[in-house]
Amino acid sequence: MEKFQLSLLFKIIGIGSASGLVYYEDKLYLISDNSTFLYEYSIPTEKLNKIALVENAQDNIAKKDKPDFEAIALKGTDLVLLGSGSTENRNMIFNYAIPTGKIQKNNIGVIYQKIKQAFAISDDELNIEGLLMNHDHIYFFQRGNGAKGKNAVIYSKDTPQNQQFEYVPIDLPKIKNVAATFTDAILVEDKIYFLASAEDTNSTYLDGEVLGSIIGRMDAKTFKVEFTQQISNTHKFEGMTLYKQSEKELEFLLCEDTDSEVLESDIYLLKLNTPN
Repeated sequence: MEKFQLSLLFKIIGIGSASGLVYYEDKLYLISDNSTFLYEYSIPTEKLNKIALVENAQDNIAKKDKPDFEAIALKGTDLVLLGSGSTENRNMIFNYAIPTGKIQKNNIGVIYQKIKQAFAISDDELNIEGLLMNHDHIYFFQRGNGAKGKNAVIYSKDTPQNQQFEYVPIDLPKIKNVAATFTDAILVEDKIYFLASAEDTNSTYLDGEVLGSIIGRMDAKTFKVEFTQQISNTHKFEGMTLYKQSEKELEFLLCEDTDSEVLESDIYLLKLNTPN
């Protein structure tokens, strides 16, 4: 068992259903799975700025129409955010350049289709909830909350010329007899730290009773899971970002998806003793 401390750090008014976050230069960049805004929150000033990703951006979009942004990652000074791919209208990918505010929009549906065909993933099974990018690879984290229940890391060299993907199934523990499934992942040096939640549903579309969340770590090269630790019995944590790091302790900021239309989000601080 890893020693940890979980506490509510602050509340952000103006964003609901937070599904991912990135900490960068005293600011939090957040996405919501039912919004078409990117949210920029200044921690020192407690000010929230909403960045419209599309024309007529909305905070609360109907479930059948929402882009379902579930993954956000920092590459250099650019933020990359993408839809889960769980329905046809959830295939958008955006690049936001932090220094300039420039926004680029594309459709990642062709890549998602290639992944589904290569690894026999049905349309209603694909559910990308985490994204990692380093200098030469891109990693998608498939949440196995569909009927087949398969968590996986799907990765490829990050070049337009090479779209050959590898698929690594990942077994995670159960909470109350329901398997935990990926909700986010980040890279810390040569380790991948990930979040997973147990939700009593076998659908990538329909929500279920939340049974808790875990944090875990795997080797970034072998994908071997080195430890998991349950951190909550009630929260569905969907986003994590590294906040502070010391020799003995890591501090993460977490966001929670409450599956409601209330425009407020709690940000939690998770302190974790650095495992051996």
